[in-house]
Amino acid sequence: MTEAPSPQIDVLRVLHERPDECALRTLTTPQKIAGAVGIIVLAAALVLHTVGTLLFLNAVCIVFYIIHSAYKFYLIYLSLDRRVAIDVTPEETRSIPDDKLPTYTILVPLFRESAVLQRLVKGLDAMDYPREKLDIMLLVEETDAETREACAAMTLPPQFRAVVVPESQPKTKPKACNYGLDIATSDLLVIYDAEDRPEPDQLRKAAVAFSKVPENVVCLQAKLNYYNQRQNLLTRWFTAEYSVWFDLSLPGLVASGAPIPLGGTSNHFRVASLKELGGWDPFNVTEDADLGVRLHKHGFVTSMIDSTTWEEANPQVFNWVRQRSRWVKGYLQTYLVHTRFPLKLLRQLGLPGWFAFQMTVGGALLSFLLNPIYWAMTGLWLLTHSGIISAMFPPWVYALGVFCLFVSNFVFVYLTVAGCVTRGYYDLVKYCLLTPIYWLLMSIGAYKAFLQIIFRPHYWEKTVHGLDKRETRNAE
Repeated sequence: MTEAPSPQIDVLRVLHERPDECALRTLTTPQKIAGAVGIIVLAAALVLHTVGTLLFLNAVCIVFYIIHSAYKFYLIYLSLDRRVAIDVTPEETRSIPDDKLPTYTILVPLFRESAVLQRLVKGLDAMDYPREKLDIMLLVEETDAETREACAAMTLPPQFRAVVVPESQPKTKPKACNYGLDIATSDLLVIYDAEDRPEPDQLRKAAVAFSKVPENVVCLQAKLNYYNQRQNLLTRWFTAEYSVWFDLSLPGLVASGAPIPLGGTSNHFRVASLKELGGWDPFNVTEDADLGVRLHKHGFVTSMIDSTTWEEANPQVFNWVRQRSRWVKGYLQTYLVHTRFPLKLLRQLGLPGWFAFQMTVGGALLSFLLNPIYWAMTGLWLLTHSGIISAMFPPWVYALGVFCLFVSNFVFVYLTVAGCVTRGYYDLVKYCLLTPIYWLLMSIGAYKAFLQIIFRPHYWEKTVHGLDKRETRNAE
């Protein structure tokens, strides 16, 4: 069944109800003024005291690196010391009779996904949940004739419906999800992407987990990983990165009570609370991370469930860079939006939460930008023994730099190893030694994102799916 669009639905509630938390404007006037003043002061300092200013900036950046790596290591320690992902046993998944289970909406935003549609429907149809309790919405853009025709040509199971999202700007995933959220009448809701393969009992696990936690826990994030881990070197690195983030870093953030930048899929929500918050920001291209921060700011809690959704790791470099640049651009949007009122943010998050936000969102952005600069400085010094570079590293700064080079870099490589070991991907450990090359790709995506935030802030770069031609499945 294909449902015609309803233009009366407000998909821009965040803009209309919480404009200060919307990414429609990249920078507010005070932020522009502060940025301009900062640039002028920095330029003046460089003109008047070039070496001293460069020395100061260098020392600050190196100290940042050390603090950032120490915080990452702290999160891993917390994740290993405190088990926070809610583990639901097979017996517990059957503890609630089918007729007592909450109703569930599954939102699947689709755009040019006709190639994977049949596999998607087959996979979601196999979910272990009563069909009469499910409402699976295939959210199809009005202008996407190809996917609309593919949906119309299929005989969808009764729990499925193709919902046409009216043409409007911005043309983004969160806008489509807001449309689905508005017409959802269920108790719980989850988002899956077109290529997702959630574990069949994930909905039951989430339903049981919600029954075990306080009402203020309104979101449960499942773990994400990849089913084509070993397709090529890029997918191996990508898998190691995801294993660190979802199996170690996010549990550490949960354990510390910090804001949780959500993953883009497999977020399970209490529908009433999500509607109260206004849904997703349709102008933010990583609406998941933004929503996680907004949830925390407004007193809601996010936890995790011990269930995995398998996705397709991007195996093509240029497609990967497009995807990564969108993620980084969204992180930058999220950072700029939530730092519009710094003191208010500090009050809302508390000092520990504020620091965690600076490290996980702001820190990631800064690292991506600084890495190539330091690599270039190292190469330039080795070739020229530049006096200016030497002056930036007096003995005490040089000592910090050496510590950062060996200890901090070791920490980040070690984390990728720990992530693979935690997942049982022992054969991927040797590829973790090459992750500095992967960091370079991250920085390329980041610099592209910073250019786009100026010229195309709300442009949604489409990630091509269905590139795993071998259809490898994870057997672990």
